[in-house]
Amino acid sequence: MVQVTLFLLVLSLALGAHSLSPRRCKLTGNWVNDLGSNMKIFAVDGEGGFSGSYLTAVTASGNEIKESPLQGSLQRKNQKGQPTFGFTVNWTFSDSITVFTGQCFVDKEGKEVLKTMWLLRSSVDDIENDWKATRVGINIFTRVQSQ
Repeated sequence: MVQVTLFLLVLSLALGAHSLSPRRCKLTGNWVNDLGSNMKIFAVDGEGGFSGSYLTAVTASGNEIKESPLQGSLQRKNQKGQPTFGFTVNWTFSDSITVFTGQCFVDKEGKEVLKTMWLLRSSVDDIENDWKATRVGINIFTRVQSQ
C-alpha cells in the first residue's frame, strides 16, 4: 500500500510539474541596458501598442542628453511568454532617430532580459554623405527591481 501511495504521489507531482506554465516575460516596467541607459515602458494596450521614455547614457552629439519618448509594438500572438517587439526612440536632443527590435526572455535563473538590435539614423547634409548616416548595434536590457 505504501508503494502504491508513493507511486501515485510521484506521478501526480510529475504530471503537475509538466502542466506548470513557465514564467512569462513582461515588457512593461523599468529597464537598464549594458551601457547604463534607462528605459521605461508603460502599459501595453490590447493590440500590443505601448509607449514610454528612454534616457540614453551615451551619445555621439555634443548636446546635453535629455529623456526622449518611445513608441512601440509587441507581438501579441506569442503564446510562449517570450514575445518579440519593436520600438522607435525620437531623440529630443539631436537630429536623429533609433529603431529597436528584440525579444523579451526569461533566463534560467528566472530573470527577465530584453535582447535588442538597433539602427540609429542621423541627419546628413546631402546624399553624398548618406553612407555615414546609419549606425547599428545591440543592447541587452535587464529589469530594474523596485526598491
